Amino acid sequence: MKHLFSLPLLAFTACLTAGEFSVDVPMQLKDAHTYYISGQVGEITPSDFMVDTGSSYMMINEITLAQLKQSGEARYRRELTGILANGDEMRVPIYTLPKVRIGENCVLEDVEAAVFPGDTRQILGLSALLKAAPFIFSTEPPKLQLSHCLVTAESGSQT
Repeated sequence: MKHLFSLPLLAFTACLTAGEFSVDVPMQLKDAHTYYISGQVGEITPSDFMVDTGSSYMMINEITLAQLKQSGEARYRRELTGILANGDEMRVPIYTLPKVRIGENCVLEDVEAAVFPGDTRQILGLSALLKAAPFIFSTEPPKLQLSHCLVTAESGSQT
């Protein structure tokens, strides 16, 4: 069975209700017109994640996985073969991450993440973003607007 890491940008409409899009997460524009957010997986040191709506999975690197395994914050699920943006195939392990923080005020639970070799850049893909859906990716100003986040100490309210 093959899974794709790269999907076309999803466009959807949703009926909006009160409380949707209640969390704004600022993004930083970096090289090659890519956008990054600050995030944290489990209780390890926060890091930057490239936001990629064309990636089926959130992606972490082996260094992050080693830290998560040391503290018991990653559960192995399975392996899959994915197709990279350049067309190459790669077999990668998939782990469930019990807690992922996006920005300061959004916590997601039980997010599946693919693990890439070495110290590769980490990606916030659809396996995380769809848990906070519906969401808006805005470039002017650069921010993510998220709908279904859990309460964090910083926000003090249910979102």
